Amino acid sequence: MVDVLLGLQWGDEGKGKIVDYFAGKYDVIARFQGGPNAGHTLYVEGEKVVLHTIPSGVFHRNTTNLIGNGVVLDPVTFKKECDKITALGVDLKKNLYIAERTHLIVPTHRALDKASELSKGTEKIGSTLKGIGPAYMDKTGRNGLRVGDLLRTDFKDRYQNLKHKHEHLLAGYDFSAEVRNEIAKDIADWEAEFFDGVTYLKEMNIVNGEYFLNEKLKAGQKVLAEGAQGSMLDVDFGTYPFVTSSNTISAGVCTGLGVAPQWIREVIGVTKAYCTRVGSGPFPTELHDATGEKLRAEGNEFGATTGRPRRCGWIDLVALQYTCMLSGVTQLVMTKSDVLDAFDEVYACTAYEINGKQTKAMPFQLNDAEVKPIWEKHKGWSDETAAKSKQFSELPAEMKAFVKAVEKYLEVPVKYVSNGPGRDQILQQ
Repeated sequence: MVDVLLGLQWGDEGKGKIVDYFAGKYDVIARFQGGPNAGHTLYVEGEKVVLHTIPSGVFHRNTTNLIGNGVVLDPVTFKKECDKITALGVDLKKNLYIAERTHLIVPTHRALDKASELSKGTEKIGSTLKGIGPAYMDKTGRNGLRVGDLLRTDFKDRYQNLKHKHEHLLAGYDFSAEVRNEIAKDIADWEAEFFDGVTYLKEMNIVNGEYFLNEKLKAGQKVLAEGAQGSMLDVDFGTYPFVTSSNTISAGVCTGLGVAPQWIREVIGVTKAYCTRVGSGPFPTELHDATGEKLRAEGNEFGATTGRPRRCGWIDLVALQYTCMLSGVTQLVMTKSDVLDAFDEVYACTAYEINGKQTKAMPFQLNDAEVKPIWEKHKGWSDETAAKSKQFSELPAEMKAFVKAVEKYLEVPVKYVSNGPGRDQILQQ
């Protein structure tokens, strides 16, 4: 069987810690989409570790980890990540595998990403400039290079052909000579690191991912499919065009790993007790006041990958109901509940008012709508009881009431509440 764990908001829900918590119950942890724009933060023996491409079960020695074909992989980022993990005593040759159909991010993908954002001016979509979007464009355009291509004798020729195509695209941008020189220098600098990463990557366990995983399923092994980013960033159902380039909902598991829908059992959705977003795009419950600043400060809301300050607001139950529906979520994990310890009152958005009419449905184009959130107020608990609790029953009554209200609205049980960054700070209801 396959259980799925994914984020239900705009990313940064704390998925890395939750996967790490569940990993010991599974034989295989498999990333099914996204690229190095992911930033899954774990605390291993008190040390902060941020994973970008490698599955979050890598610190469990008896767990197999697979980077699936739905991921786009940057050899440079991958090697740096591997070096950090290896320094912590993990033997990646024993527990990490990479699907040969996984697409590669090359230096000119990063250059195209940068050029595209520069050309948009004030219309930027908030790309992390990691080359993810251009890599997925080449995948769907049938021009991409895949991990399996590294083992071909003509790989460098294939690389050069793709590079020339990208240089032709870059020449079409109306940039100054200074910007063109800057981009050309970027490519030259990145290229040396890229081929170092390629050499390293070729020494890893490259497998036929779909057969690899299906054989384990037939043998009765348990698989946890790990998503990246968040459901509201899904390329089809998110706040388009302010979205990522892959399917971040549960449907992406089948195409991102090569498994049939019949294998999927539980869909575990992760949501913060409030809401955040990085970069551009609509955010109906965003707070542009002292409360929003307080949420950012209390939650230390800065991107694990980019370091960018996150936009903060109260929990959006309309958006959560939408993403639960899309993925068929069967149970919820609420993270960062302890952040709300600092507030006398907490709020939840239970409907949108658009053009004078209330709705609980996600509009076709959220970024074009003038949305007024309809708030439901909840009494806060204003102490550190949540952070100090060792069992769900010890949580403040006001917080348990807040959790129950979320459950009732979404019609999905909150099975776990995370009340701190530590590996052991998670309470089962």
